[in-house]
Parts: sequence; structure tokens; C-alpha cells
Amino acid sequence: MSRAPITAKGAQRLRAELEELKSVKRPAVIEAIAEARAHGDLKENAEYHAAREQQGFIEGRIKHLEAELSHAQIIDVSTLNAGDKVVFGATVVLVDCDTDEEKTYQIVGDLEADIKQSLIAISSPVARALIGKSEGDAITIEAPGGTREYEIVAVRYQG
Repeated sequence: MSRAPITAKGAQRLRAELEELKSVKRPAVIEAIAEARAHGDLKENAEYHAAREQQGFIEGRIKHLEAELSHAQIIDVSTLNAGDKVVFGATVVLVDCDTDEEKTYQIVGDLEADIKQSLIAISSPVARALIGKSEGDAITIEAPGGTREYEIVAVRYQG
């Protein structure tokens, strides 16, 4: 089994989520189950069934995070020195060749990807098009809305 790459910052965020699940959410759902159980008949107790379902989601997420973190290869992006070449962990500034719109993305592991925070997965089409390219290169991406062309304006490595 290959080890999935993850940035040090991403691993830290996932560990914080795992800690919250274990120390805050798990005890809260156990308390909710106990409280619902006190209401009596469990067959028609919606609060009990909802709390049990929530407990299942929490336990599943805890197991998933523990497994992923134990098999992840943590990479400290600030120690990478690939110059202006795009590799895992790079923060890339792109300019759309048609609209001159500027976008900034960081290429991260699949588990920590979050487009709202401009974190794109290494397995995404955009990241695959960027890997190995350098500052000044143009890339073409097949998007659902058609083909888009971008120029790589800057490549940075920051933790």
C-alpha cells in the first residue's frame, strides 16, 4: 500500500479534527443517547435513533482519520526546494489567458483538499496538469465548461 502524501499543516488540521471528535463530539453523543434512553420505549424514540446514527457517523470519521493519518507521508512544504518547478505542496499562481483572472492554489493530499480554501488535491485534473511545469509555462485544462488555458505566474513553497 502506497503512503498518501499530506502537508504538515494538513496533518495538523486533521489531528485537531480527530481530537475534537474524540474529546467533544463523542462524549456529547454518548450523553444524548443516555438521555434519550431515559425516555423509555426505544422502538419509537426518534431522539435515540438520531443520536445512535450520529454516533455511527462520528465513530466512522474517527476510524477513517486514524487510518489515513497512520498511513500518510507527512511532507513539510517549507523544506522543499524545487525552485520554480511545480511539485506536491507548491502554491501556484495562475492567470486565465482569456479573462486575465488570477487564481492561487496549493497542491495538497487528497484527504486535505478543500477548494473553498484553494487547496486542490494532487489527483485533481488541475494539479495533474501543473505537476512538473515551471513559472512562465502555459497549461491547458479540460473543464466541464470547455477548455481553459492558464499561465503559471508564480510558484512558492510555504509551510
